[in-house]
Amino acid sequence: QVQLVESGGGLVQAGGSLTLSCAASRSIFSSALMGWYRQAPGKQREMVAHMLPKGNTNYADSVKGRFTISRDNDKNTVYLRMNSLKPDDTAVYYCNAQIIGRPTGYWGQGTQVTVSS
Repeated sequence: QVQLVESGGGLVQAGGSLTLSCAASRSIFSSALMGWYRQAPGKQREMVAHMLPKGNTNYADSVKGRFTISRDNDKNTVYLRMNSLKPDDTAVYYCNAQIIGRPTGYWGQGTQVTVSS
């Protein structure tokens, strides 16, 4: 079992920045695909950013150049730095850990990000 705890959400004006954190209960980054997802009201959950165990990253087109996923292995924490925020970025952001080779993944409880225009 892995517990994921997100933090760092809040209210920010358009053009502003936020950094989300996701703390894992144990060391998993060497064997897990770590990801950030978001879900806006009335919409499906969508992938925002992924990081593979070797550090390769992937981003949704809508956030490329504005968001950066990173991790601190010593702290078992994954981050999502969000710059140039837009009202369309408003959503609940979730952290996900997919252990490679296992069918199930783990989700955090989510953190609300609201961008005002």
